[in-house]
Amino acid sequence: MDLLKAEIARKRKNLEEKELVGESKKYFKRSELSRKEEAEYFERCGYKVQKKDDKDNPSTSSNPVLELELTEEKLPMTLSRQEVIRSLRERGEPIRLFAESDYDAFQRLRKIEFLAPEVNKGLRNDLKAALDKIDQQYLNEVVGGQDPGEEDTQHDLKVHEENTTIEELEALGESLGQGDDDKDMDVITKVLKFLLGVWAKDLNGREDHVKRGVQGKLTSATQKQTESYLKPLFRKLRKRSLPADIKESITDIIKFMLQREYVKANDAYLQMAIGNAPWPIGVTMVGIHARTGREKIFSKHVAHVLNDETQRKYIQGLKRLMTICQKHFSTDPSKCVEYNAL
Repeated sequence: MDLLKAEIARKRKNLEEKELVGESKKYFKRSELSRKEEAEYFERCGYKVQKKDDKDNPSTSSNPVLELELTEEKLPMTLSRQEVIRSLRERGEPIRLFAESDYDAFQRLRKIEFLAPEVNKGLRNDLKAALDKIDQQYLNEVVGGQDPGEEDTQHDLKVHEENTTIEELEALGESLGQGDDDKDMDVITKVLKFLLGVWAKDLNGREDHVKRGVQGKLTSATQKQTESYLKPLFRKLRKRSLPADIKESITDIIKFMLQREYVKANDAYLQMAIGNAPWPIGVTMVGIHARTGREKIFSKHVAHVLNDETQRKYIQGLKRLMTICQKHFSTDPSKCVEYNAL
C-alpha cells in the first residue's frame, strides 16, 4: 500500500514540476503532457523549439509550428565533408547553398534526415546495370581516343582464357559422377568458364556496327549479366560449399552437355529447377476444405531451389550456357532442344 501511495505522490510531483497542475488547476489534458514531453525531448537532443505564438521571429521552414535548428555547441560535426556531400546527393539536395559553410551544410543534412528519412529504393535491375556498363565502356573509349587499327576491338567483351579444348573437356566428363566430389566441381568450373569464353569470343567476332546497335548491346549485356549471375556458383564450387542436391543435378547436366545429349541435359535441368513437385514455387494454402491430395503438399514435395534469389540467378545463367553449348557444339536433331531455333 505504501508503494502505491509513493507512486501516486511521485506522479503528482512530476505533473507539478511540468506546471500541468497546481492549486488553481487540478486537471489537465493528455495533449498538454505530450507537448511538454516532446519539448523536453527536443531540448535534451540539442534542438531549439520555436513556439507557434512567437510572432517576433516567424518561422521560415516548411513546418510553421516547429523549426528544428541544431546548435553548434551541443552537436559537433561528426561527418566528414565527403560524407555530407554523398548523403546530400543521394537525397537529391544541393551540396552547398549560397554563403553556406561546411557546418551549415552538415546542419542542413541533419535537418533533412530528421524531417525526411531515407526511403528504400527497391531492387536493382541487373540487365539495365549491365547495359549502363556497356554504354559507359563505349563512352570511355570515345573520350580516351583510339588508334586507327583499334576499330574492331571496340565493345569487345572480356574473355577468360582457359587454355583447354572441348575434346579435353569431353574426356574429363567421362569421370563425372564417379564419387569424387572435388574433381566433379573442378570439371564443372572448367566447363562453365569455357562456355563463357566461347560466348564472349562469338560476340567479339561481330561487326562493329552490330555491336553498337541496340540488339548488339542487349546481347552483350546479357552475357555480362550471365557472368555476374554465375559468380556465386563459382565461389561455392571453389570453397566446396555447393549443396549436395544442386551439385548432383549440375553434375548430370554438365555430363549430358559434354555427351551432347541436350534433351537429357534439359530434363535434368527441369528436374533440378522444378522437380516432381505439384507446387513448384511453394504453397501455403490452396483452399479452405481438406482435399484428398493435401497430404502430398509438404516441404519435401515443394521445389525450394528457385525460392532463393541467388540460386535462381545462377540456375538461369546455367540455362543460358546450355543454349550456347548446343548452338556451338551441335549434334543430331533428335538430341537437341528446339533444333535450329537459335
